[in-house]
Order: sequence, then C-alpha cells, then structure tokens
Amino acid sequence: MRVLLVEDDPLLGDGIRTALIREGYVVDWLTKGRDALEAVRVEPFSLVVLDLGLPDIDGLEVLKGIRRHYPLPVLILTARDAVDQRIMGLDAGADDYVLKPFDLQELLARMRVVTRRAEGRATQLLAIGQLTINEAEHEVSWKGASVPLARREFALLLELARNRDKVMSRPKLESLLYGWGEEVGSNALEVHVHHLRRKLDKHLIATVRGIGYRLDSRVA
Repeated sequence: MRVLLVEDDPLLGDGIRTALIREGYVVDWLTKGRDALEAVRVEPFSLVVLDLGLPDIDGLEVLKGIRRHYPLPVLILTARDAVDQRIMGLDAGADDYVLKPFDLQELLARMRVVTRRAEGRATQLLAIGQLTINEAEHEVSWKGASVPLARREFALLLELARNRDKVMSRPKLESLLYGWGEEVGSNALEVHVHHLRRKLDKHLIATVRGIGYRLDSRVA
C-alpha cells in the first residue's frame, strides 16, 4: 500500500516514515500542503496521513481540496485535541483522527481500519477462495498452508487481491510498489509475479499481454 505522509516536523515525519516502511508500506513524505495537493493529483496513493499544522496552508484546507476531487481515505494526525476541532475535521471529510502524542500501533490499526472501510471490508482478513491474506500480520495462506513472502511480494499480492479480477497495468502496479526516489528494475515486477506464481499457483495471476496483470478469483 502506498501512503502519502504530510507532516512538517522533521523528527516526527522521519520516525513515522521509517516505521511505516518497516511495516511494509510504501511511503512518500511531504512537509507542505500545496505539494500534497499536487501529489494526490498525479500519484495513486491508497491513503493520506495528514497533519493539520502545516507551514503554508492549513491541513483542513488540504483535506477539503482532496475531498473535492478524490475519494481516497484521509487520516488526520494532529495535536489539536479540542472537540470542535475534531468535529471540523470530520465534517470536512476526514475518515479518522489520531491525536499527538500517539502510539505507533494505534496509528497502524487506524490506518488499516480506514482502508478496510474504503474497500467495504469489515475485518483485516482478505479471503478469496483458498487464498487468505492477513494484512495486519503480513501473513498469507494458500490452501490452508502458510506461505512466506518477501515485503514487495506481499505488497503486490495485496494490491492484486484488492482489485481481484481487474486488470492492473504495469505502470500502476509499479507506482503502488515503489515510492519517489526508489529505483525500479526493468523486470522487477515480472520477477515478483514469477515468485508469487511459484509460491502460490502458476495460474492465480494472469498476464494480460501488453497491459498488465490480473488476479483470477476463479483459480483461488
């Protein structure tokens, strides 16, 4: 999952970014609201973690700008703990709030909740036939057996599973798996797909020639 983190505190932003990457997320970090509005216009983020106290424009204005055009989940991260401030944020379209200081595990749990809600799922388990993905624990089982996956293999499988039976283009998948400044090998995506087919089922992920890949729920 690719996350846009908008936080102007350098120590906090770096700490959150490092922690999220360690948890398997692809994270792009910005410190200004206007940059964030431009980023969501051109990149396929799955979630925005947004601080309100930004140096150029207020985070609520960023939230409103996102909501005018994009349905992606937005989690507010802020020290503004007054009830009326939280109400303003929720009314402006925030999906949830995390108040500073916060526990990392709570942040991760709330991120999972808002993304599940956006997908219409009630639990952290994503089950498609004999394939089960536990997003919180980064665990995958196939036909009842646990299957160990590398970080980007898991991320790729999760994106394909979330969009099962839909063709996902190669550029779209690469943009979800790699953040700004990360080098993408010319055949990196094909290598990840090859490993998933070998570990799961060679027919589970179909190649749509000239376009991309599709997870076939009929195989699962």
